[in-house]
Amino acid sequence: MSIHSRATGPAATAADAVDAPDPRLLRRTLGEFATGVTVVTVGGGTPHAMTANSFTSVSLDPPLVLVCIGHQAVMHRRLSTGYFGVSVLAAHQEEIARYFADLSRPLGAAQFEGVDCDIGPQAGVPLIGGALARFECQVWNVHDAGDHTIFLGRVLSMDRPGAGRPEALLFYQGRFHRLGPDAVPAPDAVPGPDAGEVTS
Repeated sequence: MSIHSRATGPAATAADAVDAPDPRLLRRTLGEFATGVTVVTVGGGTPHAMTANSFTSVSLDPPLVLVCIGHQAVMHRRLSTGYFGVSVLAAHQEEIARYFADLSRPLGAAQFEGVDCDIGPQAGVPLIGGALARFECQVWNVHDAGDHTIFLGRVLSMDRPGAGRPEALLFYQGRFHRLGPDAVPAPDAVPGPDAGEVTS
């Protein structure tokens, strides 16, 4: 198999435009990558939440994570508060994921009525009760990324209220799935790299 390098810089712009994939096909193809499901939250006078699967660990030192938010999302404007929370949802929390993805839900504090939440000890952001893991973050850096913005957050606090239950909510091929207790690692499975490491 041969590997060919591709031109970079201004000269590559026209070629990149011609080679741009069909957005619908791109979405379906990216859907082959299974992810967890989170609820991203901000506090302050006008708290807000949204369901997101574009969340990942970045660095252990300093402790960094990232979320990608679309430019048109209400959350994009609300992140100007400088702090956000991330709640990693458990398998039984699909209803919460659907609720915070519903554009017809109330805005502001009203959207949290009836939702089990705690207030984070460091940044005062809402965190979803019963989630597998929860993080409070301070915005550390911001990067433009096409129709989204990448928000890097420095972790200020974290907890694992749902630890010990191998029941995660997943998003795969445009649908919610559940990683239940029967989905255990194979006997010869080995741990993956720590966050921030790259192996080859």
